[in-house]
Amino acid sequence: MIGQLMAAEMAEQPDVLRRLVGRRAAIAAQVRAVRPERLDGITLVARGSSDNAAIYGRYLLELAARRPAGLAAPSLHTMYGAAVDLAGYIAVGISQSGQTPEIVTVLRRMRERGARTIAIVNAAGSPLADVADATVELGAGDERAVPATKTFTATLVALALVAGGLGEVPWEDAELDSLPTQAGALLADQASADRVAASLDGADRLVVTGRGLLLVAAVETALKIRETSAVLAEGISPADLSHGPIAAVGKGFPVLAVIGDPPEPGAQEMVDTLRRRGARVLVLSPAAGADCSLPPDVRPALLPMLAVVRGQQIAAAVARRRNLDSDAPAGLSKVTLTR
Repeated sequence: MIGQLMAAEMAEQPDVLRRLVGRRAAIAAQVRAVRPERLDGITLVARGSSDNAAIYGRYLLELAARRPAGLAAPSLHTMYGAAVDLAGYIAVGISQSGQTPEIVTVLRRMRERGARTIAIVNAAGSPLADVADATVELGAGDERAVPATKTFTATLVALALVAGGLGEVPWEDAELDSLPTQAGALLADQASADRVAASLDGADRLVVTGRGLLLVAAVETALKIRETSAVLAEGISPADLSHGPIAAVGKGFPVLAVIGDPPEPGAQEMVDTLRRRGARVLVLSPAAGADCSLPPDVRPALLPMLAVVRGQQIAAAVARRRNLDSDAPAGLSKVTLTR
């Protein structure tokens, strides 16, 4: 059966997330132990799907630590040898495999430049863990399908736990504890995702849009659809979409909009604008009447994790409808050795 590995690994997510959330206190203690006495800022280092997770981390870590957080440009270090003073910074390297040479090199150089370093990896003993002052192990088990599913959602949860070690987070412990159960309920409800996938029959391009913390769900869903189905999908914020790219969206153009309830500023307005332009807009939201449902009453900072699970379902469903093997997309491998 095509796509069976991806489906099986998606199904493991509730248990993976439950184990990780159960280590909340230990991970927060690790983070507090490496935090500089004066924290000036946070930088996140990643590529591929891990770079998408870092988008979520950028928002969440800055909210919690009340210090600037941003995404590193690895090429500054590997191509241009930038001698950046990182004293007072925390550098977070994210790599499910922990083997990407570029990320290992950059985190090591950041450490040499004064940063305290944290690695988020799926297994201990990886090269990335070797250059970190603290390692947050995902413990998701082997992931054999090329598209990252359980390791991706685990990375989002790991970033939430790192945030808890840096400052005040916008949720209660019980709300974080409920995430694995909510993810399981979504995975048991395939019908919503199948309806969206059917609406995308014949599409060779797609815009996925989400704002703020939900941007991670937009870019990751777009990546999963590109990987599994060879659809030219782009994830973009509604704010950025309105600055020129919207000119390419006309009659019949498919758009998947990821929206909270209540909607983020400008999100519903963008949906209305796209529909006036004739676009075929599908809404993924906790709000009543959404084309693809999310659980209601979930804190905005936690909703992206569940939206990502829905995005995985949609991507897998699109691939099945096209008789494509989502486990092993053509021309892709599990570990991409960028340098």
